[in-house]
Amino acid sequence: MKIAFQMDPITGVDINADSSFRLAEEAQARGHTLFYYGPDQLAYDEGRIVARGHWMTVQRVAEAPAILGEEVLVDLADMDVIWLRQDPPFDMHYITSTHLLDRLKGQTLVVNDPFWVRNFPEKLLVLDFPDLTPPTTIARDLQTIRAFKEKHGDVILKPLYGNGGAGVFRLDANDKNLSSLFELFTGFSREPLIVQKYLPDVTAGDKRVILVDGEPVGAINRVPAKGEVRSNMHVGGRPEKIALSDRDLEICEAIGPTLRDNGQVFVGIDVIGTHLTEINVTSPTGIQELERFDQINVAGKIWDAIEAKLA
Repeated sequence: MKIAFQMDPITGVDINADSSFRLAEEAQARGHTLFYYGPDQLAYDEGRIVARGHWMTVQRVAEAPAILGEEVLVDLADMDVIWLRQDPPFDMHYITSTHLLDRLKGQTLVVNDPFWVRNFPEKLLVLDFPDLTPPTTIARDLQTIRAFKEKHGDVILKPLYGNGGAGVFRLDANDKNLSSLFELFTGFSREPLIVQKYLPDVTAGDKRVILVDGEPVGAINRVPAKGEVRSNMHVGGRPEKIALSDRDLEICEAIGPTLRDNGQVFVGIDVIGTHLTEINVTSPTGIQELERFDQINVAGKIWDAIEAKLA
């Protein structure tokens, strides 16, 4: 098959951590041909969805993870599979790329399905499962946010469409910075804020559970660095081996059909204690860490699911 990856620069990835690299490596091992392009190179051109990019070979070499051919223009309808793998922010540029890729429906399999990536923002999809999530409010109104904080005391405040732990603040019952943070966020963005009740269980870790076509395949535990409230590996969180709990399986059973029925093949959910906090569909991570901890081929399971859909 011909496989295209729409992603951030592949030449700078960490070969021991990047999930897109691992997906490309597994596809290449199966005999598939790889094409790479950045989201800025995606275009609509007189009825065609095209991209300017490079045929590539990936290799487990830290300084040169990909060997790229000459830049060429391709019609993406000629691809068998396109991976939508650029990282957020989930802004209008990101949303526009999902609209363009949507136009390939019925011609090329886009993973994850761009229509539902657009309509399943990670911090909003969880609202469909209120019995699984911590108390939450989403607002751009300071009075609403202040009332939520007064009710719950200790809260986490973050931008609704942020990623990688950026802009995440813990405001405990004695913190007086809510108004200042609200002014800061609303001064440079028109997006609402999301506020959730602080979960003390986060000190033991924020579990990333990976689902393939709606079924859980394993989890890693991300433990915050000392003095840090965020557990994201981008900001120093430490990955640890961990098993799926009964509660994890209950959460996956509840959300799995929604993901599977809407073309979300590779998903990473975040679970703190017994609560679901995010459903990551845009560019989830954690494949390589889980493979090392559990000695399983997660990338292989993902490609098995994709090849079954094409068959």
